[in-house]
Amino acid sequence: MECQNKNPEDRVAQSGSGPKLLLNSYSGAKIEGEAFVADHIFSYIISGYNEVWLGDKKYTFSEGDFRFFRRNQLSRYVKSPVGGSFKSISIHIDQSTLREMSDLHVLTAQEGDHSGGPLLIRPDNLLKGFVDSLVPYLQQGPPDERIVALKTRELILLLVQNDPGFKNILFDFSEPGKIDLEAFMNSHYRYNVGVDRFAFLTGRSLSGFKRDFEKLYQTSPSRWLVRKRLQEAKFLIEEKNERPSEIYLDLGFEDLSHFSFAYKKSFGYAPNKKYQ
Repeated sequence: MECQNKNPEDRVAQSGSGPKLLLNSYSGAKIEGEAFVADHIFSYIISGYNEVWLGDKKYTFSEGDFRFFRRNQLSRYVKSPVGGSFKSISIHIDQSTLREMSDLHVLTAQEGDHSGGPLLIRPDNLLKGFVDSLVPYLQQGPPDERIVALKTRELILLLVQNDPGFKNILFDFSEPGKIDLEAFMNSHYRYNVGVDRFAFLTGRSLSGFKRDFEKLYQTSPSRWLVRKRLQEAKFLIEEKNERPSEIYLDLGFEDLSHFSFAYKKSFGYAPNKKYQ
């Protein structure tokens, strides 16, 4: 995803809290990270390939793919250069722009689309031409924010023309509804985000989330998350022969020393014991 962990080669144009136009350009080692996808994202891969996890499902994309990611999701990603580089162009489509387009062109959602997974968009000449038109703006530096706003509006119309079903995604302005807490946590416990984010994504207030969580698990969210991640770590190390240094980030720990301390405190021995 193009949401976090930007390096010096990323070029972004944004109008306040409005739409964003982003060129990702990486060389050398692969880039890994995780992000909260706050806005809908349209993305085109120029070179390289991209692995994305939404919940516990993995998706793989490569050069030439047009992708669309729905808003309000947690994601993990790996961007891998091919032939020396990874490059992609993305546009983050904000809710304010969508509301304006809805009013101006009478575009509305007929029904909600909450399937969640990314969409691989059927390429057509108009979308290809649209992406090609973005490159000169980004190559000369951040484009004028008015250009970004116009290009985002153009993209919205092209997506609806490409697939009318996009109206049910783009113009659904509802926030996440209350969903099954246990199923969500079991597929998202690896994500290193705050309890408030988990609350929002499960359709609850922070107090409601904590109340429902403790009723379900008889413990606090923070304690459950640490315990769940450590149990998974123990399985990966002892049954799958994974090394602690290879798994701690994937399990939501910020650094190896914190992971090792928590692991030893929980199980009575260091996670690297079998390798000593």
